[in-house]
Amino acid sequence: MLKKTVFIKRIFWPILLSAIVFGGMATAGAETEGEKIFSPPSERSIPAGSFGDLVRKGEHIFTQTGKYAGHYSGNDLTCESCHLNRGRKAYSAPLWGAYGMYPRYREKNHKVNSLAERIQGCFRFSMNGTAPTVDSETIRALLAYSYWMSKGAPVGVKLSGAGMVHMAPPSRSPDPFSGKKVYEARCALCHGLHGQGRKSRGKMAFPPVWGAKSFNKGAGLYNVGKLAGFIKMNMPLSKGSTLSDQESWDVAAYVDSQPRPEKPVVK
Repeated sequence: MLKKTVFIKRIFWPILLSAIVFGGMATAGAETEGEKIFSPPSERSIPAGSFGDLVRKGEHIFTQTGKYAGHYSGNDLTCESCHLNRGRKAYSAPLWGAYGMYPRYREKNHKVNSLAERIQGCFRFSMNGTAPTVDSETIRALLAYSYWMSKGAPVGVKLSGAGMVHMAPPSRSPDPFSGKKVYEARCALCHGLHGQGRKSRGKMAFPPVWGAKSFNKGAGLYNVGKLAGFIKMNMPLSKGSTLSDQESWDVAAYVDSQPRPEKPVVK
């Protein structure tokens, strides 16, 4: 049974407080209206030679993580599960919006992180797995793919569409009970009634959003505010911005209230 009061105290009030203290929050519509979005290079422009080979390997790892980096992955997600359209789609933390912003300080671990360290965190938390070493071929290939995707993007400038959209605090507390109804009507067709995802021809076509095969409690999307922004702009797939802001908050509250692996201890 969902414990609504505990959930609101644990997750919603910290979001509201941070919005009050730090400001800078905007509605999805206000933040995205009329923005010019960066266009990454086309796949056809990947060069020949060793660099191009490494870029292509990075793309393969990114889109078929279990196949090409399965020894580091602990669930049924791929990098593309969160960074949609091969890391190209705006407001789903696209690669072209990330490469030029590292190294950067992160509140999550209170240190300046390289992009390689950030990718390691994705394997630990979003993939619920083991971090490749920074000099591994997996990390080198993903860095090459990120570098190529950001070709032509300014360094140190936050681009429109980078990261995920920030949601203004909702008019009422996010309600997992209301979110369950929206999820069952609008999300379960792809992600499964029990959040288990759906396979096609033996391969995961739509990722699990909770349970043992989804991201753990250390992942960035185990945060109702971030997940609400992701849902608002990207879900249902190819029909982003069709849910209201409140529906997005409620679905995020429902999904993040469901069981999932614990956050691993990082030494």
